[in-house]
Amino acid sequence: MTDLAQPSHVAIVTGANHGIGAAVARRLARRGVAVLVTYLRVHDAPDPGVPEAYRHNRAAGADDLVREINSLGGRAVAVEADLSDRDAPGRLFETAEQELGPVDILVNNATGWVQDTFTPAEQDAFGRALRPVTHESFERQFAVDAMAAALLIAEFARRHIERHGTWGRIIGLTSGGAQGFPSEVSYGAAKAAQENYTMSASVELADYGVTANMVHPPVTDTGWVTDEVREAVRSRTDLVHVATPDQVAEVIDFLASDAAELVTGNILRLR
Repeated sequence: MTDLAQPSHVAIVTGANHGIGAAVARRLARRGVAVLVTYLRVHDAPDPGVPEAYRHNRAAGADDLVREINSLGGRAVAVEADLSDRDAPGRLFETAEQELGPVDILVNNATGWVQDTFTPAEQDAFGRALRPVTHESFERQFAVDAMAAALLIAEFARRHIERHGTWGRIIGLTSGGAQGFPSEVSYGAAKAAQENYTMSASVELADYGVTANMVHPPVTDTGWVTDEVREAVRSRTDLVHVATPDQVAEVIDFLASDAAELVTGNILRLR
C-alpha cells in the first residue's frame, strides 16, 4: 500500500466486515484509495445447513480490517451502520468526507439477505432454513439491497455534481437470474431492483464522468460454502467456479480504476 497524505480516490464499501466487501476494501487500499468501510453485525440463529464460520463472519466487526489496512500504509475508517435507516447514506458520506475526502467510488456490496420462498418448504436443497415470504422478509431485503443502494447512489450523485466532479465509479453486486431466484425470492427481486437503479445511473451520470456497473459473482466462498454446494457447482453447466472473495474483488477493483473508463451500463456475470 502507498502512504498518501491526499488519496487519489475515496471509496465507500458497504458490507465490508467480511467476504467480498472486505476483499474489495483491501484491494482498493493497496493502490492508494482511502476507504470508508461500512458494516452491520448480524447475529444469525444457528442453522445446521450453514457453517459456523459464516455466522461468525456476519457477526464480526471491521476493526481488524481497518488496522490491517492502516498498518500497511493505507487509509481506512470503519462505521457500523444499519442501511435500512433512510438517513444512513447521508451520514456515511458526511463521515467519509470529513475523515477521508470527497467520495468518488461507491461499492454497494451490503445485503439484507435471508432465504424466503412461496412454497411450504422449511429447508432448501442444502439443508438451509427457509421462511415464507412475509412483510418482514420483504422489508429486510428491499430496505438494504434496493432502497439503501438507491439512496447511496443518489447521495453520491448529488455531492459529485455539486462539487463539479469529473470522475466517478459506482459498482453494485447482484444475484439471481432470468427466472428470479427460487428459494431466495425476495433477495433476487431486491437485487433486480438494484440492477435497474444502477443501469439508470449509468445513463444519467455519464455526462458527469461516472460509470456504473453491476457484478454478478459466481458461487463465492465467504464461509457458507459446504462440500454439498461444491458438488452442486460441479454438476451444473451454468456454473464453473467456486470463487474466492479476492477473485471477485479483483474484478470490482478493475471497474473502480481508470482502465475501466469505457465500461459502463453492464451486468458482468462471472463464472
